[in-house]
Amino acid sequence: MKLKDFLAGALTGVAAGLIVNQAIRKMEMNTPAEDVLRSVKEAFKKEGPIDGSWIVMKPEPFQNGVISMDVYRGGISRIQNGSLEQFEFAADSKTGTVVELIKK
Repeated sequence: MKLKDFLAGALTGVAAGLIVNQAIRKMEMNTPAEDVLRSVKEAFKKEGPIDGSWIVMKPEPFQNGVISMDVYRGGISRIQNGSLEQFEFAADSKTGTVVELIKK
């Protein structure tokens, strides 16, 4: 085998590896909604385990008095003292700050 052929194969392999690596990183990127849900879950986990969670991936308009913004809506459920507790939340789509939390 010639050195030239070996180098061509090695460079092709490295280039293919870089392309695959970039594709995987793009697929692993979290959306802002997933970041908000992760943050809310971490806050609830400080008080104990959670059983389930959900979030709507599309922001929606929210108004609380004179404040208006786009929010992600979601929910958390957990067992507390043997009974199911469910919470719904609205979080600012830009900052992730929870602006509404309702116990159902």
